[in-house]
Amino acid sequence: MSGREMMRDTVYFLVFDDFIDWGAALALCEIRRPGEWRVQTVGFTRQPVTSMGGLQVLPDLSLDQLDLDRAALLIFPGGHQWEHGHGEAAAAAAQRVYAAGAPVAGIDTGVLPLARAGLLDDCRHTGNWPGHIGLHAPEYAGAEQYDATVLAVSDGGVISASELGSVEFAREVIRTLDLYNATDREHWYRLFKHAVPPPWFGGETAIAA
Repeated sequence: MSGREMMRDTVYFLVFDDFIDWGAALALCEIRRPGEWRVQTVGFTRQPVTSMGGLQVLPDLSLDQLDLDRAALLIFPGGHQWEHGHGEAAAAAAQRVYAAGAPVAGIDTGVLPLARAGLLDDCRHTGNWPGHIGLHAPEYAGAEQYDATVLAVSDGGVISASELGSVEFAREVIRTLDLYNATDREHWYRLFKHAVPPPWFGGETAIAA
């Protein structure tokens, strides 16, 4: 994989009770597809958690066990807990990973721990709706950088996305990890966003598209 450091091969995904399991699902599938990346689930502890969709997950490790040398990306999914002042440990982990040189990502309310870590103050970012981040993260000082015109955006090593932007979020993850070339990324996006098959699908469907 071009540009990838030898040891940065692990994408960490935070799990906790009632985490939103569908928002980042497409991104996780694309990360695993090439077979060169590890996806590991991370919990606040090693105890099992249950997603909002009812899936029980046993975390591979806890937040204090992150390997910063292997971290290629840390992803925070949405969940109601972020709107209730939780997440100091998550914000601290985001700061550690970012300071170590790896990107961080949040989708839906998963952008809130990034805001609490101060990582949205100086980069273009988005979220669920204007004003939402400041309402739940008083320390947030990046309102002027908020972009309400996009569903997902990557800037300065930080990926952020609206609850409605799962496809766009996956596209930003694909771009950040350099999973496919620019042409294939565009075909991928058109397929999953607009149901337009790529040329190599062949047949009458491709001709019509």
